[in-house]
Amino acid sequence: MDCRIGCGACCIAWSISSNIPGMPEGKAAGVRCIQLTPDNQCKLFGKTERPLVCSTLKPSLEMCGTKYEDAFVYLSSLEESTKPG
Repeated sequence: MDCRIGCGACCIAWSISSNIPGMPEGKAAGVRCIQLTPDNQCKLFGKTERPLVCSTLKPSLEMCGTKYEDAFVYLSSLEESTKPG
């Protein structure tokens, strides 16, 4: 499965702890990545500066659903399930 053009849920819903150009401390869950364009496309897609966690994420029907809201809910629940405590 390929990423749904203009979705960007993974660039907003979950946290990224590694350096992102323009966000050296990474980003918190629910915060829009600075590298996400207004039409929800990654400016770093296919570039070496893209964080490894982003490059290795593989879209799937389970994760992405059929629309942005499905993906956001799924990724947010993953984020919650990985919090300590």
